[in-house]
Amino acid sequence: MLKKDEIRYCLDTMGEMFPEAHCELVHSNPFELVIAVSLSAQCTDALVNKVTKNLFQKYKTPEDYLSVPLEELQNDIRSIGLYRNKAKNIQKLCQMVLEKYNGEIPMDRDELINLPGVGRKTANVVVSVAYNIPAIAVDTHVERVSKRLGICRWKDSVLEVEKTLMKKVPKEEWSVTHHRMIFFGRYHCKAQNPKCEVCPLLALCREGKKRMKTKGVV
Repeated sequence: MLKKDEIRYCLDTMGEMFPEAHCELVHSNPFELVIAVSLSAQCTDALVNKVTKNLFQKYKTPEDYLSVPLEELQNDIRSIGLYRNKAKNIQKLCQMVLEKYNGEIPMDRDELINLPGVGRKTANVVVSVAYNIPAIAVDTHVERVSKRLGICRWKDSVLEVEKTLMKKVPKEEWSVTHHRMIFFGRYHCKAQNPKCEVCPLLALCREGKKRMKTKGVV
């Protein structure tokens, strides 16, 4: 497991590598962000952005999503995985936002988790990106990078990864760290073929050293 100063070095290096790291889901308000993040489960941000380009022109408010038959909404997001289930959840979410929250997306993470199709990761993204409240959303990239580097343990659950990062990363850096780790995992420390041989963190990375040894480089 990495020590405090080693984690600091990793965070600073990721910051230097990806100083412009940000949420890549295109949205113009918290409501659109909730929809986009809900659609992004098991799907790339690039595909979601392709779909929401037309979706967000057609549907502006929760009422808009409820004014069409479920089949029509399903058809509008058909190119996205699990589209049937996601369309159903979007309409349920819109109903609840209107009935319980007066058409506004709540700022509280625990309230957000109550919305259909919104899990802890989605809620953390929304509070962080839409409302600038410090949060670390653990997606597949954050989990992979944390475990490969040895910031977290291999056996840690997603929730344990989140809690460990919240302990080891200064609170004011939670949100920016979340974005930097995503960029690092998406563009550098990829699931398949990570760029270990050119990684500035190789000397600290247990997984990277193991991979390079297997390749006969180290």
